[in-house]
Amino acid sequence: MPATVKEGVLQAFEILKEEEIAAPIDIVFETILEQMGPLNSTPEKPMPMVLEAWPGGRWFRDLGNNTGHYWGAVQAIRAPSLLEISGPLFMSTPAISNLQYRLTEENGVTRMRFLHRAMGWIGENDRGVDEGWSQLIGRIVTAAAARAQAVRD
Repeated sequence: MPATVKEGVLQAFEILKEEEIAAPIDIVFETILEQMGPLNSTPEKPMPMVLEAWPGGRWFRDLGNNTGHYWGAVQAIRAPSLLEISGPLFMSTPAISNLQYRLTEENGVTRMRFLHRAMGWIGENDRGVDEGWSQLIGRIVTAAAARAQAVRD
């Protein structure tokens, strides 16, 4: 059978989200690790992940029996102000992503800047990720603010 040659177009995208969270920076950072890790979910179901929070640590979905999905590696981490991950994330194509969470705190309020940049062979289904990131960031904001309120009470 002869090889099939299909021409494609390399794609790139950038998603930037900024939030102010009524919680100290250390609580926000820990909440990010939890929400990206064991508490990760989709609107349809829980999707727990493993996030090894050290340089070179993996971010992956462990399905048991040596099966799962590799999403990326911790490129940089400086608790509690920076988490950066690079890897294919959810894409099963020749593509690469870079995620950055940058945090600053002023008067007990943490400003979170989230940036996702991707480039490569990005399919149509992989470009509509803005809604998923919005849901994750919403969970981070809600959980961090609730944790901070519980500490204050």
